[in-house]
Amino acid sequence: MSVVTNATPLIYLAKIGKLLLLKKIYGRVIIPEEVRKEVVDKGKQLGEPDALIIEQAIKDGWLIVEKTKKSKLPVDIQAGEAAVLAIAKEKKIKEVIIDEISARTAAKIFGLTPKGTISILLKALAIKEITLEEFIDFLEKLLQHGFRLKEEIYLEAIKKAKKLDKEEKEEVE
Repeated sequence: MSVVTNATPLIYLAKIGKLLLLKKIYGRVIIPEEVRKEVVDKGKQLGEPDALIIEQAIKDGWLIVEKTKKSKLPVDIQAGEAAVLAIAKEKKIKEVIIDEISARTAAKIFGLTPKGTISILLKALAIKEITLEEFIDFLEKLLQHGFRLKEEIYLEAIKKAKKLDKEEKEEVE
């Protein structure tokens, strides 16, 4: 299974040391050239350690950079986000990982299923890659690194995580 992702999820998962969750969940992860330039080139110029982590994932071969054809979208979103949608449509990949609300709305308009950084952590919890305690810890680390999250989304994520954890424990008993 493949997925196409935008810059924000890559940056923040790398910042908290959990970029490999994308590989474990999806196998192949595609990013547009525009996103590579944003996260690797600009990140290295700014001295961001996460840029090197993302660059290594590209060298390792599971994070795949693709060029996109310039396409004009009827919505006003950033170039990297537009490229994510274009690649997903072109390759018939249903799921995209985007955190920005306007881009998530655009994805839905194009018949795609947008997921965000928090949903990656929830999936990791569901497949037992992380524990409930780690999930909560990673949410805190995201916030410490400047990840913007509305309080109601934060609370909903904790509630979903606890429900997943409880269901898991009931299956074991």
